[in-house]
Amino acid sequence: MDATDKTILNTLQTNFSLSSRPYQRIAEALDISEQEVISRIKNLKEAGIIRRIGATFDASKMGYISTLCAAKVNKESIEAFVALVNAFPNVSHNYLRTHSYNIWFTLSAESEEALETIIGEIKEKSGVEDILSLRAKETFKLDARFLL
Repeated sequence: MDATDKTILNTLQTNFSLSSRPYQRIAEALDISEQEVISRIKNLKEAGIIRRIGATFDASKMGYISTLCAAKVNKESIEAFVALVNAFPNVSHNYLRTHSYNIWFTLSAESEEALETIIGEIKEKSGVEDILSLRAKETFKLDARFLL
């Protein structure tokens, strides 16, 4: 990763243009082509440095509630469970952990009842019954940036 990649990563995190050609804006600032910016981003994604590019919203300010879920999933079932969970648009994060509760994911919905319905559906479709819903009592950090 060179200085140009680092600048691209910093720009993606702090000053991403809401325009029809955001990568062109980055290219102009770096005096390189738009295609080079896109190619570099593709390479950073393939290397696992970038996981996703997307907006982060404060769900509570939009009238939603969220919960962190922790599930105990048999090793043989992890891939299918993750695919099922990731199919829900309400899921924003999904991580494998080295813990007896080995799959952790964040779930948002418009109500407590909706959260419970989705968790119930995940349990029913996956056969995984041991899923904890760990509602946050306080938010400590929402704006995570990893400046290079």
